[in-house]
Amino acid sequence: MLVLSIIWTLLSNAVNSRRDISILYNRIAILILLYCIINDAYSLSIITKGVGIHGGLLLVNNITQIFHIFIYLTSAIILTLTSFYPRKVWVPEYSSFTNIVFNNFVYYNTKIINKMGEQFKITEYPLIILFIVTGAVFLMSSNDLVSIFLSIELQSYGLYILSTIYRNSELSTTGGLIYFLLGGLSSCFILLGTGLLYANSGSTSLDTIYIITSLSDINCTDLWYKPYYINLSLIIFTIGFLFKVSAAPFHFWSPDVYDAIPTIVTTFVAIVAKISIFILLLQLVYYGGASSWTSIFLISSFFSLIIGTVVGLTQFRIKRLLAYSTISHVGFILLALGISSVESTQAFLFYLTQYTISNLNIFFILLAIGYSLYRYTSENKEHEELLDKNNSPIQLINQLKGYFYINPFLALSLAITIFSFAGIPPLVGFFGKQMVLSAALDKGLIFLSLIAILTSVIGGVYYLSIVKEMFFSESEYKINTLLSKIKIKGSMVRNDKKIQNVDFDYNNITLSSPISFVISTITLVILLFLFMNKEWLSMGTVLVQILFNG
Repeated sequence: MLVLSIIWTLLSNAVNSRRDISILYNRIAILILLYCIINDAYSLSIITKGVGIHGGLLLVNNITQIFHIFIYLTSAIILTLTSFYPRKVWVPEYSSFTNIVFNNFVYYNTKIINKMGEQFKITEYPLIILFIVTGAVFLMSSNDLVSIFLSIELQSYGLYILSTIYRNSELSTTGGLIYFLLGGLSSCFILLGTGLLYANSGSTSLDTIYIITSLSDINCTDLWYKPYYINLSLIIFTIGFLFKVSAAPFHFWSPDVYDAIPTIVTTFVAIVAKISIFILLLQLVYYGGASSWTSIFLISSFFSLIIGTVVGLTQFRIKRLLAYSTISHVGFILLALGISSVESTQAFLFYLTQYTISNLNIFFILLAIGYSLYRYTSENKEHEELLDKNNSPIQLINQLKGYFYINPFLALSLAITIFSFAGIPPLVGFFGKQMVLSAALDKGLIFLSLIAILTSVIGGVYYLSIVKEMFFSESEYKINTLLSKIKIKGSMVRNDKKIQNVDFDYNNITLSSPISFVISTITLVILLFLFMNKEWLSMGTVLVQILFNG
């Protein structure tokens, strides 16, 4: 379905000269992803322990199917940012059910709804996202070193292009170039590890490597392979993937890239690229056995926890801070991955899902705040002189000063998501950290657990600084005097006939429903997880039981 959709989208792009209908392509991409969700949900009942396809290149099982659905859903939610205009006009006295269903409300100022925004002129955007999703889906199901490399490159190339897709932005081009050069370096590590594994085992199939590692305990001098050599190859192979997920000490590219590229693109790059790699690493660790090579995850976890927290304390740009926050969360995920027990695998799956939805919410809220500030002017000269302001309206933490007094609902949503990141009960982030720490203590990793607890407490400082700016500082924003004096004209239309004229002002311009719906739904999930945790936790338990009993 994905491949066919990509071919048809390519063809329609080729024969179409209009750039202003890209919003329709985005909506079609959402429909494609929804169909893929239904398709995978239907096949869940057929596949249980796993099916090898295409000569063993791919392995499809319940864990990969569930995370296919998760990636499709996440991508579809991210596409709502470019599938609907960010603002709408809402006049309560003309918004009865009858008016909404039978009449059209026509107004002629395209700047009101940001129709001229650059994100609505890029027809290739949904096409590249479908390419990346295809690579991610193949990567999670890969069962061969060749298909792993091809899938990771398909995903990575799409991400490089996506990072530089805003051609008029100098910052975006710079960020994309950094990402491309260092992504190429990480691919070299993956390729070197692949070559060494093939040289020693004589096969590219992961099944062969799983069998060899399970036999490595046998004391025999006549074996054709050397167990320590395979462990070294797997370490080099894994370093390439740690580069891709920006785990310390291979993290140095991510703060620069996240900050430079437009926020809409950062939302996708920061979330979807990591899910597929972590699910692949989970299967590699589980089937490869928790031998000496998996200690690299614990070492990287230690560095990620410390660097993500300590360096994050010095940040004043919000996307750089979120990049270091991500590095800290990757530390928790790697800690769960390195333990490789039933409990830690369940914690790993839960942490990955809750981190994804929280990250998704925080980027949505940042964009929504940017869309809501169009009618204000800032007294701070630094805010007015920001580079690439149209594509990333919120860049500095002090831009959120006193935002609670402008839009209390968005400010509360952001505070709830930030508290979840910090691990404050009873929010979903607390349970994720608690499950990982419980698994680590059961395994006897007391030192790493202490580091994780300490860094969580210290990390709370930079999270709370955002909350302090929003709720306890005086706002620097003033209503734009030009906008406050303008009366905008519109009209109610039925069957192409004007019924009546409608006058409205800036107070009637609000955030569009799709963005508001996504933010409110995810915020409620984070906030009320305590009351609806059964299905989520049960699914994780079932998946882990299938994996370990398979």
